[in-house]
Amino acid sequence: MPLSLEELQERVGYRFRDPEYLRRALTHSSYANETGVPNHHLLCNERSEFLGDSVLSLVTSDFLFHRYPELPEGDLTRMRAELVCEKALASFATELGLGDFLLLGKGERNSGGAEKPAVIADAFEAILAAIYLDAGRMNGLHAVADFLLPFLERAAATMPNAGGYHADCKSRLQEFVQKDHSNGKLDYRLVSETGPDHNKTFTVEVYLDSNCIGRGVGHAKKMAEQMAARNALALFGIEV
Repeated sequence: MPLSLEELQERVGYRFRDPEYLRRALTHSSYANETGVPNHHLLCNERSEFLGDSVLSLVTSDFLFHRYPELPEGDLTRMRAELVCEKALASFATELGLGDFLLLGKGERNSGGAEKPAVIADAFEAILAAIYLDAGRMNGLHAVADFLLPFLERAAATMPNAGGYHADCKSRLQEFVQKDHSNGKLDYRLVSETGPDHNKTFTVEVYLDSNCIGRGVGHAKKMAEQMAARNALALFGIEV
């Protein structure tokens, strides 16, 4: 038997005013089908999954937009895709132990449905919708963010940092300088370092001899250097 809703609320860190939202999020279509009641398709988590997908995208986009102010749209889009894919959501659900709480039909449970990535990923999205609906439109996104952001932070920390989504701009800039400015010397200079230890922001300028040719900002010094090199390449008309 699935564990209690009380236990799941403890793990989620959110107390539902209407636990029915949570129960619906945990109800797989196979379980709803076995009830045999009219409109049983409305009793499963598929509609919640639909809403949760949009809530997930918005909260994740907001997280990336503010967490990586130096990244262009293309890199943010690729990072978001990695954070909201089935594999990532299934890992979040596994971390939460969500499979232990799912209401599954007998056949689905016997075939290992509680561990299937697609099933638990969908349920995770449905949980986001449940929190959003229970908290109300005014507070829903904030409540979802409180729950979701720790998962996103941990996942983002294991992804290639921003520099991993760029070409190696520093190497490309070095190659360009060696080819077209054989006597030139590149120098990366830390201009500023602000913010708390867990969320610092670095500003770096890159100089070609005595001339500043690029400036970059990032949450790691190497990231800021890559951005400075990227901007320098742009100055010379080189697309990355």
